[in-house]
Amino acid sequence: MTSRREVSTPDLATADGRDGAMAGELWRRASSSGMTRRRFLELMAAGGAAAVLVACIDLEGGMDEEPDEPTHWFKDTAPFIEHADTSLEARLELMDEVITPARLFFVRNNSSASLDVDAGDWRLSIEGDAIDSPIELSYEEIRRLPSRTFVSYLECAGNQRAMFERLEGWLTTGSQWTTGGISNGEWTGVSLRDVLTLAGIRDDAVCVMLVGLDTDAPEGGFRRVVPVEKALHPDTILAYELNGETLPKDHGFPLRVIAPGWVGATNIKWLGRIVVSREQLWARNNTTHYVLIGTNYEPEGEARGEIAEEQNIKSALALPWPAELSPGVQRLHGYAHSPGGPIERVEWSTDGGASWSEADVLGPQVDYSWAMFEFEWDAAPGEHTIMTRATDASGATQPEEVPFNDKGYLFNQPLPHPITVT
Repeated sequence: MTSRREVSTPDLATADGRDGAMAGELWRRASSSGMTRRRFLELMAAGGAAAVLVACIDLEGGMDEEPDEPTHWFKDTAPFIEHADTSLEARLELMDEVITPARLFFVRNNSSASLDVDAGDWRLSIEGDAIDSPIELSYEEIRRLPSRTFVSYLECAGNQRAMFERLEGWLTTGSQWTTGGISNGEWTGVSLRDVLTLAGIRDDAVCVMLVGLDTDAPEGGFRRVVPVEKALHPDTILAYELNGETLPKDHGFPLRVIAPGWVGATNIKWLGRIVVSREQLWARNNTTHYVLIGTNYEPEGEARGEIAEEQNIKSALALPWPAELSPGVQRLHGYAHSPGGPIERVEWSTDGGASWSEADVLGPQVDYSWAMFEFEWDAAPGEHTIMTRATDASGATQPEEVPFNDKGYLFNQPLPHPITVT
């Protein structure tokens, strides 16, 4: 058994019974209205539940008012669950196709606003001690290079993070994503390998650091270090289009990284700088963040734990959490994905996993896409849960339990989705 903090709210570690349930509901309402954990703690200390509720009402009321300042998003936020001012969680129930429309595509920022970059002034610099000929490339020069197009899902490492607390009672830090920290798109861009070749990447290169222009993000530009092997994979691209259209501003215009199968933090937006090194580089996002920290994870180099690189196999129903349905035969659908290959099978259960039925996996599943699945369920009035689990072509299946890590990354056990039928 791993060592875990068994709490249901950020401040009431000793709460139990009815008080614990009420505290949990209070925190869920506060976080969904955009309140930070720190503000929640301050209000609880100052005035208890009443103070928190008043603040929630103010926040929720403000959502329908005209903002005093320009919005920090370029897209309409109405279809999303907003987490503070940095994340827009997609609602899977609004999706009924394999490709996610750009207007429904989730957003994860690391500063308080998306950037409005002038492509005419923008330059991409490639430098470092493992580069023979440091260069700068303009947007037009990037667009003139040979292009690649493929379908790939993009997923935040913290997707389903909220389930550590909701299902297990173990509090984690970070935005409390449910199932919508993921979307699936068609990306077009230039292979990062081709750009590095232009700059004369050396044979003794070890790693590549990708740096964004979001100077309000930690370290003055969100950055991620990847091994040279991943950087040189032909399908690690610098994308300038999403779903056949110019890359939207919220998604990194003019250029972003797409590294199929790797956690979202690798897919740097508003890319401005690439540093190629003959030695391992260390930054915030491979030492203390996007690192699995806990008793089950050993430190790697200067990292406090196991560096989160590749995503894992998951599935989720395209329903609100919790969901309400009408009685009768329902045709339900959802999405499953794995970095280990195509989804071979999706099963569903209404009895907590005691028995499983097979869903229809719709195909073909191309490139690095997620798979859409469907099944029919005869819904009787009452309270229900439906679980789904996916298996990929390599035989990997969602695990029954996920070891705890402090930041709640890579949660992927089957989800008991609550459904009320009335």
